Amino acid sequence: MESGGFDHVEFFRALEASGARVLLIGRQALIALGLPVNTKDYDLWIHVDDAAAVNQATAPLGLVANYTPELARPRGRYVLENSERVDVLVARSVSTVDGVMVFFDDVWSRRERVEIAPGVSVALPCLDDLIVTKRFGARGRDADDIQMLEVLRSRRT
Repeated sequence: MESGGFDHVEFFRALEASGARVLLIGRQALIALGLPVNTKDYDLWIHVDDAAAVNQATAPLGLVANYTPELARPRGRYVLENSERVDVLVARSVSTVDGVMVFFDDVWSRRERVEIAPGVSVALPCLDDLIVTKRFGARGRDADDIQMLEVLRSRRT
């Protein structure tokens, strides 16, 4: 999951230490599950009350928020960036492309933890929820990702 000089282990260690409710979504979540995909950015879905904690935890890594938590909440998203880009959803719920509302608290309650380095783990939506989060967008690669996740799910059962 590392690109350039960005230390993804320190990034996730900082997020974990912050106590913020943070879910890794997007293709980095697929990579954490061992699926063969490529991406350069990170996508997080965080609890609406935890934006300040996330920003504070990632500031020592040089990540700068493009909006304050107060401005990001009504927009539903913001970006943390330096040489790396972290897209952050900060919403109580998000609609899929076909209008299904997905609630953070529900997804959080079913989360799974994946160890990415000794003593460092990241929270991911369970497979069913991760598949649903891939329906937040309607890109071709999302459909490809859903197919891979469905294969992984069938192997787990």
